[in-house]
Amino acid sequence: MVKAVVGANWGDEGKGKITDMLAKESDIIIRFQGGANAGHTILNNYGKFALHTLPSGVFYDHTTSIIGNGVALNIPILFKELNDIVSRGVPKPKLLISDRAQIVMPYHILFDQYEEERLGGKSFGSTKSGIAPFYSDKYAKIGFQVSELFDDEAALKEKLELVCEMKNVLLSNLYHKPELNASDLFDTMMEYRQMAEPYVCDVSAYLWQAIQDGKEILLEGQLGSLKDPDHGIYPMVTSSSTLAAYGAIGAGIPPYEIKKVITVCKAYSSAVGAGAFVSEIFGDEADELRRRGGDGGEYGATTGRPRRMGWFDVVASRYGCRIQGTTDVAFTVLDVLGYLDEIPVCTAYEIEGKVTMDFPTTGQLNKAKPVMETLPGWKTDIRGIKKYEELPENCRKYIEFVEKKLGFPITMISNGPGRDDIIYR
Repeated sequence: MVKAVVGANWGDEGKGKITDMLAKESDIIIRFQGGANAGHTILNNYGKFALHTLPSGVFYDHTTSIIGNGVALNIPILFKELNDIVSRGVPKPKLLISDRAQIVMPYHILFDQYEEERLGGKSFGSTKSGIAPFYSDKYAKIGFQVSELFDDEAALKEKLELVCEMKNVLLSNLYHKPELNASDLFDTMMEYRQMAEPYVCDVSAYLWQAIQDGKEILLEGQLGSLKDPDHGIYPMVTSSSTLAAYGAIGAGIPPYEIKKVITVCKAYSSAVGAGAFVSEIFGDEADELRRRGGDGGEYGATTGRPRRMGWFDVVASRYGCRIQGTTDVAFTVLDVLGYLDEIPVCTAYEIEGKVTMDFPTTGQLNKAKPVMETLPGWKTDIRGIKKYEELPENCRKYIEFVEKKLGFPITMISNGPGRDDIIYR
């Protein structure tokens, strides 16, 4: 069976923990989109890890971890990550890289930095990992597939010359930065070839056979519904589709094989980067939630930036679940809310005097004000509880309130950072 683990909101929902947990019963875990621009924080028996490219199932020795064709592959970052986890006692995982994945080039990172610098106060809040320039080149058909590392060297050199010619016009005239050298880039790509060669394969064919053999396959998404370039808060989005449906494309499998879509929702809201965030809170209220949140405070796993904080947003989350095709909701970091006497929830938006529960396009979203309801808190620590019935009454009421508003079943509840801090329902 193929399952997908994806996010309902802006990212940072806790997908890494859920993937790590479900990987125990899986044979193959696949990253199918995005790059090293966001991270998944994992806490397990080996320690605490922030993964950026490796799938979150790498901590089990029975699994195969795959970099799918939809990923923005930064080869040095991937192998640094691999070496880092092995140096900390994790058995070296079995890793495969799609021969159709495309490579994040050094100049993609430079262009990302230069463009954010040029935009100044109107920047997109990029992590400066090269993601937007990478996907721009991919769809402009001047990107480099992993397979090209192993093709004719003369053809590779010729393509690099052509790309450098185009890029240098921008570097000289728009950014006023040093030009690229095709020969240096070719040497870099030969280093990439040596690093990647043992792991490269036809991933789509491999997965086709795995499906025929009845293997348990897990697709791992990055970020969340609201960062999707089509269905999210455009233009403050990422550059690849964050939806489970894209898992079929980004891994190279038939869409009808995805049988379960586990959409991860936080019990409150957080976001890194710019863009509309209707239930956002500020000041001391936000600082307190940020300090208590996550598994050591709410800070970006990649950037270390303080996350923007807010209360649970029913409108955004319901939309995020719907657009993912959710079959199951995993409700995370519920334990964080135990300090509150009362818990606010955004249940609707008011836009120009009209109340709606539909998530609008960006222009309308920027005008939206939150309509809040308040639920009683449970004022106790719920970590360590394994059965739903043993949760405090007000805690269960909060879950059931959210579930009813979402319209999708909450089947997993995370009440702590560890992989065993989970309640099945």
